[in-house]
Amino acid sequence: MNWLLQGHVAQPEGPFEPKNASEHEHKTAPWYKVMCLTGVDYFSTLGYQPGIAFLAAQYLSPIATIVLVLLTLFGAYPVYSFVAKESPNGEGSIAMLQRLLSYWQSKVFVLVLLGFAATDFIITITLSAADGALHIIENPVAKKYLHVEHHHQMLITLVLVGALAAVFLKGIKEAVGVAIVLVVAYLGLNAAIVSHGLIELFTKPEFFENWKHHLATEPKNGGGNVWLMIGLAFMAFPKIALGLSGFETGVAVMPLVQGSKTDTPEAPVGRIKGTKKLLLSAALIMSVFLISSSFITALMIPAGEFEKGGQAHGRALAYLGYQLFGNGFGLAYDISTVLILWFAGASAMAGLLNLVPRYLPRFGMAPEWAKANRPLVIIFSTIAVVVTVAFHADVDLQAGAYATGVLALMLSAAVAATIATDKKDVARKIMFGVISVIFLYTFVMNVSTPANEKSRAFDGLRIAALFISGVVIISFISRIWRTLELRVKSVELDMRAINFVREAAASGNSIRLIPNKPQTKDKAEYEMKEREARRDHDIPDNEPILFVEISIGDASNFSGDLTVRGHNVDGYRVLRATGVAVPNSLAALLLRIRELT
Repeated sequence: MNWLLQGHVAQPEGPFEPKNASEHEHKTAPWYKVMCLTGVDYFSTLGYQPGIAFLAAQYLSPIATIVLVLLTLFGAYPVYSFVAKESPNGEGSIAMLQRLLSYWQSKVFVLVLLGFAATDFIITITLSAADGALHIIENPVAKKYLHVEHHHQMLITLVLVGALAAVFLKGIKEAVGVAIVLVVAYLGLNAAIVSHGLIELFTKPEFFENWKHHLATEPKNGGGNVWLMIGLAFMAFPKIALGLSGFETGVAVMPLVQGSKTDTPEAPVGRIKGTKKLLLSAALIMSVFLISSSFITALMIPAGEFEKGGQAHGRALAYLGYQLFGNGFGLAYDISTVLILWFAGASAMAGLLNLVPRYLPRFGMAPEWAKANRPLVIIFSTIAVVVTVAFHADVDLQAGAYATGVLALMLSAAVAATIATDKKDVARKIMFGVISVIFLYTFVMNVSTPANEKSRAFDGLRIAALFISGVVIISFISRIWRTLELRVKSVELDMRAINFVREAAASGNSIRLIPNKPQTKDKAEYEMKEREARRDHDIPDNEPILFVEISIGDASNFSGDLTVRGHNVDGYRVLRATGVAVPNSLAALLLRIRELT
């Protein structure tokens, strides 16, 4: 049990926890190194993105990808650049919305977003493992020596998910160093394929002639009508929106970004600048690869190879790697792809382990052991296994759900940026508003239309709804279950309040505290309340009493600090405080007075 709960911040002796109990120091690195940690999630989508793009948009996939890139550079990047400035400790858009909203609507909204985030991260784990399994199955060496076939995909995917769980149960360290090696190797191999492919395209005009023929003669590709082609591309690009993944991760890793020497906890300017460079660099690199890979795969790979059972299904660039460079290069590319896809799952698991302890236990919507990593790893891995089995380890079936989770988080970030922007900055507020509308359109189109022939409308939303329902139901059950906890982190009394308590204790009798729901707060009120209290409780006239008044702030908060201030109202001594619940605050105050006296 101790091993399972290792990493959980245990409660100290006594009823209150120290204020810095949840603060941890992070080992930092230059932004370009931390970018690789973001890149294992972001760049790894190249393993399956070109194939999914072709299935969604056919020969219009390069044009749809250009639309996606424009949204990346002029939509996602400005939004997340603003989010990075507003949440420099890696809290992200969810925390921004929590601060901007209040009371229960804030908590419920956060729970819904956590459901979408869980969809994003869990499907990242399962989809990446499934695509990694495809690269293993289609690898000639694996086929020859391991005798793997397509019916082994489920087993291989489950093995990859299990290996991920095992690593996290043991404890993963030096993630940035591993990510750098994987990203540099993977991008280098992709650059070789893309550059060679572009040379082939420009030296062999038949590829472009064949592409133009399909665009000119097939109605589903526009039938030669330029405006229709652009319209179809705009309609198709939401289906390939999973190419936007990685921005939320880019903000989440902010605590790892090395800042400047002049940074302070309140104003980490250097860290913010570094994160903006990280986000822009990752977006530019990915944009180049997205556009170039969509062109070479759409023009050079026969359409049938993208379908289920085809050699390019879920691995279009790997297919070209074998065609252009031979089996040796193809083997190296497959190994690199499997590793980075597997590590993308690790990045998603790390994201889940960061999100759940940050919100649910603090809201009282998860047990305290949810702050420990290992129980959560077991739970998330079990869910990943169930999802893998439910989707038959199929990459295409999971694409819609993945894009739904990604787009929901991006939409929340755009809305948060719009709300948080100063009213005086009209231009920026309008810009973020327009971006929010575009993301809303993309989200609606994504959830309302099938991602491919295997999918159904609203598949992604149905899956997200299951995660959201699970998060909300478990959260409220936990909240009810934990209602008898003290729910007060610390109790601080100002000097006047402490003097009131010490004077009452010096009388040698019990300290008498009379709870009061204040009304007029004048002498007449306290005079009447004292008379009633002494009569009802037989308190002698010579025994001092203290009035206690607890007001409720945000009742949706599960716990909080209790600051007690002393007030002298025409000789009547009053202790006033704001808490999360009256009974709990009174109990915590009594425990604190016991410690003081």
